[in-house]
Amino acid sequence: MESLYAVSSEQLAPPAPSTLSHPLSTTRSASISAKKQKRIPLYQRSMSFDPNLLHNNGHSGFANGTSGALRETGIIEKLLTSYGFIQCTERQARLFFHCSQYSGNLQDLKVGDDVEFEVSSDRRTGKPIAVKLLKVKPEILPEERITGQEVFYLTYTPEDVDGNVQLETGDKVSFSMETNKHTGAVNAHNIVLVKKKPGRCQGVVCAMKEAFGFIERGDLVKEIFFHYSEFKGNLETLQPGDDVEFTIKERNGKEVATEVKLLPQGTVIFEDVSIEQFDGTVTKVIPKVSSKTQTDPLPGRIKVNFAISKELPFGDKDTRSKVTLLEGDHVRFNISTDRRDKLERATNIEILTDSFELTGETREMDVLSAQRNHAIRIKKLPKGTVSFHTQSEQRYFGMVEKEATGSISKSTSPAKGKEKDAEEGIIAYEEAGIRMTVPYHIKDLEGCAIPQHGDKIEFSICEVKRTGLQSAVSIKILNRNPNAKRLVGYVAALKDNFGFIETSQHDQEIFFHYSEFSGDVDELDVGDVVEYSLSKGKGNKVSAEKVAKITTVNGPSDEVFPTVYTGKVVRPLRSVDPQQAEYQGLIEITEEGTMRGEVYPFAIISLANKTDCLQKGETIKFQLCTVALTGQKLAYDATPLRRGSVDCVKDQFGFINYEVGDGKKLFFRVNEVLDGVELQPGDEVEFSVILNQRTGKCSACNVFRVSEGSRPVAAPRPDRLVHRLKSITLDDASAPKLVVLRQPKGPDNTKGFTAERKIRQAGVID
Repeated sequence: MESLYAVSSEQLAPPAPSTLSHPLSTTRSASISAKKQKRIPLYQRSMSFDPNLLHNNGHSGFANGTSGALRETGIIEKLLTSYGFIQCTERQARLFFHCSQYSGNLQDLKVGDDVEFEVSSDRRTGKPIAVKLLKVKPEILPEERITGQEVFYLTYTPEDVDGNVQLETGDKVSFSMETNKHTGAVNAHNIVLVKKKPGRCQGVVCAMKEAFGFIERGDLVKEIFFHYSEFKGNLETLQPGDDVEFTIKERNGKEVATEVKLLPQGTVIFEDVSIEQFDGTVTKVIPKVSSKTQTDPLPGRIKVNFAISKELPFGDKDTRSKVTLLEGDHVRFNISTDRRDKLERATNIEILTDSFELTGETREMDVLSAQRNHAIRIKKLPKGTVSFHTQSEQRYFGMVEKEATGSISKSTSPAKGKEKDAEEGIIAYEEAGIRMTVPYHIKDLEGCAIPQHGDKIEFSICEVKRTGLQSAVSIKILNRNPNAKRLVGYVAALKDNFGFIETSQHDQEIFFHYSEFSGDVDELDVGDVVEYSLSKGKGNKVSAEKVAKITTVNGPSDEVFPTVYTGKVVRPLRSVDPQQAEYQGLIEITEEGTMRGEVYPFAIISLANKTDCLQKGETIKFQLCTVALTGQKLAYDATPLRRGSVDCVKDQFGFINYEVGDGKKLFFRVNEVLDGVELQPGDEVEFSVILNQRTGKCSACNVFRVSEGSRPVAAPRPDRLVHRLKSITLDDASAPKLVVLRQPKGPDNTKGFTAERKIRQAGVID
């Protein structure tokens, strides 16, 4: 250590005046040369030191200045190899100190230790520094030792633990407390381990509530609470009956389960069931209605004759037979022994046939009904064994005399607040020359269109066994009443719980609610042909009712002109732009010819793809047809000519450079690309645009790649790298060499490289 602080006298001498002789100047030059060759220690570069005081552990002098007589206290805040910093406790100050100023073994000094010191000043900078450091032992309170588990929190370090013991959360310890007189912080000291925390427990989830549950413990006949936040796993997979392991902790004076983890099914076993079966007699049955004072989970009793007769308890879940047990019944059972408290009980209880021979009882089969008489010896039968009604195999033909009202439950929108009052309809038919009538209900139509007054129908008759009432079911409409006002239209739009129908004149749309549709709404699509009736609601607003999907209907017109025109959309449909007053859209012919500039309307029936969404300004190809009812010329088989370039492709979706509404990019899904082609940015594509009626956003479908875009080409290597590669020779001793440190392994764990090696030309990238 002495050689570390050795300094030449020339380095400490003041600069020589200019009148010194030449030999002295030579000596000074030699000393300056020595400075350049020998590294100056760190402490000499940070402050000025008196070398005569650096090794004086007695501190008879003060380094680099004068010192006051007062001593201060502080805490070691930072400690490096040869210096550190102290945070003063009596004032807001942070002082530098050199390790040579510490009186004692420097290895015992660490960050956080209390020290006492005097303040001096740096002669070079004038800043205050700490000198004459002495370590101060913390004040230990004379309180008695404390034994207990964590109640309030104290800090401690590994040095405060007695013995080579690793403490864990939950361990029971005893300790002393010490208070730092400068900071007032209370720490634990002389910590002794009293008892290790209990290990992991196992159990079975027995109940689950909204945000918490209960576990039946495997070590005690007891349940323990746990919160869902303590479950380590996917909470959706946790169900009652699952085996789990957990840690027990005490919170608010109660034991709770924490760190709950799922175990394989069958890990936790509560009881052992005997292989041997025993015979016994029921002496006490399970009460039919449990009273509030009933606390015994095993209220039943079975007497079994061992060497000493004894009674075994049993519960509701221990009976295997589906019949009700009565006192005196002869039964056969197994004995289950609980591993936790060694409690024995009867389980897998089956009634013996001789019980009925002794009592002379007979069994009856029926359906449980709300009557004052109660059934006993109940046995569950397969579903469908008991039927309340019979349906005739014969089919009848008749005519609707009165229409039924109401709605079909499975097609009724849940958003509809009030349902119509259901009223049965009347069907007239003849049997053996006698005119008869039978009622029918809307709920029995089973997806059939709603019959109208005068419709000819086919049906079956269903009779209720208990009352003998008859009704028509499995109704099928044969012919509609020609005098009934049934209209035909086309589905133009579908919303959340309602839609719109385009009339057969294609000039307006009619509102309808899903509750008026007879069938499954999920099977209804835009463009489907439907029939309906008109009704007036509040405010004389016209809406469609009794809407039914039909499959056979004529086209929009028998007269379709073969000429194909090119035009652009001047005005879209109202379903695309709800702000416009007119329902129909307009198309203007743009190709050269005598018809250039002429404008024709179009409707939902005009589209080749009924789900296509024609935007204003789009170019399309179309034909013309004549509407038979009005004689109006209408665009027909309209197909848009859309082209755009692929902007980007993500994992399962992408965007096309095409303006739709306010957006300049059109969304599409990868599964909408035809022929399974993998699109790349820059590819030119054709597509259709569909409008999501619920969100109001457009997207592309039926995406077809017309041409591939330019692919990025790797830039050639710079000439300097090409020349460098050409100049490398394997025979050259200075050439790069490859040294194999470990044999490589492929994905299949085989050694070596399996890829085929090829000769590559320098400067060319494959």
